[in-house]
Amino acid sequence: MLLQVQDLAIQFTSKAGIVHAVEGVSLELAAGEVLGLAGESGCGKTTTALAIPRLLPRNATVLNGKVLFEEEDLLQKTDSDMERVRWSKISIVFQGSMNALNPVINIGDQIAESITYHEPGVSKSEIKERTAQLLEYVGISPNRIRSYPHELSGGMRQRVLIAMSLTCNPKLVIADEPVTALDVMIQAQILNLLKTLRDKLDLSMILISHDLSVIAETCDRVAIMYAGKVVEQGSAEDLFGNPCHPYSTGLLKSFPNIYSQREFISGIPGYPPNLLDPPEGCRFYDRCPSRMEICQQVEPKSIFTSKGHQVACHLFQEKPHG
Repeated sequence: MLLQVQDLAIQFTSKAGIVHAVEGVSLELAAGEVLGLAGESGCGKTTTALAIPRLLPRNATVLNGKVLFEEEDLLQKTDSDMERVRWSKISIVFQGSMNALNPVINIGDQIAESITYHEPGVSKSEIKERTAQLLEYVGISPNRIRSYPHELSGGMRQRVLIAMSLTCNPKLVIADEPVTALDVMIQAQILNLLKTLRDKLDLSMILISHDLSVIAETCDRVAIMYAGKVVEQGSAEDLFGNPCHPYSTGLLKSFPNIYSQREFISGIPGYPPNLLDPPEGCRFYDRCPSRMEICQQVEPKSIFTSKGHQVACHLFQEKPHG
C-alpha cells in the first residue's frame, strides 16, 4: 500500500470548547488508485486529508493514529523532513482557486516557485520550460504564462492549481473539492483532466467531494464519512451498487436518477450531531430510518460484509474477511 491511515483521531480547540472532528478513521490507498472521500459538509473529509501532509491549522491536535506513506509514519517526521515530502511526494489541489492563488503574482511564477524551492539546482530556462509544459498538460496555452489569476476563468484557475500540484512529480495528489462552484460543463472537463493525468502520470489520488456523482465518475474506491467517522468503505462498484449503511443509502437517494421515473428527491431529515459533545453509540442514530435500541447505546464496529467492503452498522453481523 502506498498510504495507510490507521485509527486517526483529531480535535480542534475553539472558543466553544473541544471539537472532536475526526475519530478512529482508517483508510488505505494503493499505488495508481483513486480514493473518494464523501459525506456532508463538516463530516471530517478535509481534516482527514490535511492530516496526511501535516497541514492542519494550529488549533488542531492529532490525538492518535498513524499516517504511513511508503511505510513511514508521517506523523513522526520533523517539520524539515515534511518540507521535503510536501509537493515532491504529496501535493494538494486546494478548494477555492481564487483564494488559493496569489492575486499579485502571475501564474507562471506561482507554478515555478515550488520547482525553485524543492529543486534548487534547476536552471531558469528549465524551470520556464517545465512550467510551460505543465500548463499544456492541463489544457492552458503557454502564452498565458504571464497571466494573473483574475485574468482567468474559474475553470482555468482550477487547472492552474492542478498544474501546480504536479510540479515536482508527486506520487499522491489530494484534490479537495476540485470542481465545486464550477458549472456542469467545466466540471466534466476538470474530471476528465484528472482521469487523463492519473493514467498518463501513474498518479494516486484522494478526491474529496460531497457530490457522489463526481465520486462515481472518478474513483476506484470510496469512503463515506459521517460526523468524524468512516461509516462505510469499499469499491465504487460495491458502494454504488450495494450500499449497506443507511447513511450511504440516504446520500444516494438524495441525487436524482435520470433513468428512473421523475419524482421528488427524498433527502435525509435532521442534522448531524454537535461534535463538541458527540453522542454515545451510532452518531447517525437520530436520523436513521432503521435505528434500533442498541444503536443509541453501543457504537458499531467496522466489519466486512464482503471482501474489501466494510460498514459500521448494527444491521450487519460480523463476517470473516474473505
